[in-house]
Amino acid sequence: MNSNSLTTKKTMLLIFAIFAVSINMRPAITSIGPLLDTIRVQLSLTNAQVSLLTALPVICMGVFASLAPVLNMRFGLNATMVFMVGVIGLMTALREFIPTYTMLLVSSIGVGIAIAVAGPLLSAMIKQNFPHRAGPIIGIYSFGLGAGATASTGLSAFFYEITGSYSFALSIWSVLALVGIAAWLVSGTDQLVVHQQQVTSLKESSKVVRTPWKNKKAWLFLLFFGLQSAGFFSIVIWLAPIAIEKGMTLVQAGTLVSVMTAVQIALNITIPLMMERYPGRKMWLLFILSIGVVAVMLFWTDNLPLLWVGALLMGVPLGGMFPIALVLPLDETINAVETNSWTAMMQTGGYIIGGIFPFVIGVLYDATGNHQLTIALFGLLFLGMLVLAFFIGDKEE
Repeated sequence: MNSNSLTTKKTMLLIFAIFAVSINMRPAITSIGPLLDTIRVQLSLTNAQVSLLTALPVICMGVFASLAPVLNMRFGLNATMVFMVGVIGLMTALREFIPTYTMLLVSSIGVGIAIAVAGPLLSAMIKQNFPHRAGPIIGIYSFGLGAGATASTGLSAFFYEITGSYSFALSIWSVLALVGIAAWLVSGTDQLVVHQQQVTSLKESSKVVRTPWKNKKAWLFLLFFGLQSAGFFSIVIWLAPIAIEKGMTLVQAGTLVSVMTAVQIALNITIPLMMERYPGRKMWLLFILSIGVVAVMLFWTDNLPLLWVGALLMGVPLGGMFPIALVLPLDETINAVETNSWTAMMQTGGYIIGGIFPFVIGVLYDATGNHQLTIALFGLLFLGMLVLAFFIGDKEE
């Protein structure tokens, strides 16, 4: 089934369901960023310990990504997706009722596993239902991720200021799961049957499904996805502590990150649309990554107005890298099963890289007590992606 065979109403419901599920995939992680120092002080943690709260879910997003096709075959798309969104909601809510470091770790792992399964399935479903419009729909998916990240980074500090409870500020985002589950149940029934039928028919001709683990391009995609993931989570999590160290208040620092992610939201949807109109992914990668390098240079200064400018500029690569990375396996694969396999492989290695990096920053900050090294690591990430952009090149026709 593709977008041409869906009625307009069903298409809109499906697109909204993609958005409603995707807004659940970041707040449990990104809400911690503005409250990192608060949680560290109140629970008497080191920076390395508190950074595990953001590192573990991202690592789990990689380690457990291979479960996506297995659970999809066993339980079906709808049941798997509803259960995983439910897990995200439950784990996030438990942070209010059991406000301990152990519970924060357990909930982070649970959220990471749920996102690991839901993410590749969404990409495969987009490939199946929108084969000729995958770029813009990936933009909607990325827009939802950005919306969740922006709301949680901007409002978590505000919720803490008015309640004095970091556990409430972290757990309030569980309400988004109700929206995601409701939207999916309304829109997803037809896609379950079609998706499973396609998987069954493709199993009979499995020779056409290329394994990504032996494909050079797939490994390039994995490395790029890993560096962009490391860049996103490291910057979203550590920019607020950097800003506080440079003289901002908690709310100002949260607003700074929220402004950055607001720009990201706009670019999540704009860049895929612009790439459809003006193809050439290498050109786009070089353009947005160069802006990222400039933003990192502005972070290096102790000038607060320049820090705001840097945050605005950083929203450009953060908004563009993820949808481009998601489209890479869609461009190179020939069917939904292959897309699921390549995406799962890319996210398995990529999110492990992305999760380790924020933890390394926490360890180094404990050792040095200075975030200038953190900013230098941001710069290395962007330089690495610039090099990879040349190897990835443009889509082969």
